[in-house]
Amino acid sequence: MKILFGPINSRRFGRSLGIDLSPSKKQCNFDCVYCELEAQKPQEKQDEIVSVEEIILEVQGALEKNVPFDFLTLTANGEPSLYPHLDELISSLRKIAKDKKLLILSNGTVVLDQDKFNTLLKLDVVKFSLDSAISKTFYRIDRALKNINLEKMIEKMAEFKTQFKGDLVMEILVVKDLNDNEEEFIALNQALAKIAPLRVDLSTIDRPPAYAVKKISEERLLELSKLITSTPVLLPKRH
Repeated sequence: MKILFGPINSRRFGRSLGIDLSPSKKQCNFDCVYCELEAQKPQEKQDEIVSVEEIILEVQGALEKNVPFDFLTLTANGEPSLYPHLDELISSLRKIAKDKKLLILSNGTVVLDQDKFNTLLKLDVVKFSLDSAISKTFYRIDRALKNINLEKMIEKMAEFKTQFKGDLVMEILVVKDLNDNEEEFIALNQALAKIAPLRVDLSTIDRPPAYAVKKISEERLLELSKLITSTPVLLPKRH
């Protein structure tokens, strides 16, 4: 069970030391068609939980070795905000992280839980995913738990941005024949105008997906990026 991984040179966030909040298995409230982890029914809560003490001990070990990195990145085999001790963990990391920035890579559903919404305000950088602003497509791509309301989530993301002192970054992953059209991108552009993030990272599938879905070409990605006019767009590349 590996809690820490890296540091890796992230395409978007510099040198990053990852903290996996679900190291033993996939635990997520989505079952995205493009996920590199195998298909699995989405779940509301984690049922295998690593302790805060265990995580802090590993991070302290990395800090004592003077491993060079810029970001401590909260991520998971699944959705990191399902971790039940998130507030305690972030407070504990703040005490030991010194000059390191704290980042979470979340699917965005965390904003629907007011306590966790407040917890995320303590971070330096927050990354939310938004693969579609149209409910039907959102459920087709992200295969989310049915109690997750997309419109409410977009509203709460916008509210989060008004309160957050750090950097809010959005991410859209484009899947061929699902969200790679003009209608989708007009709706996404309107949602991003409400949320007003620092930027949006736009990409397509680059790892073998859980379901039989395909990526789009770099040329098409560039064309679609031009339909996003409400916020700066970054097209991250592996090289």
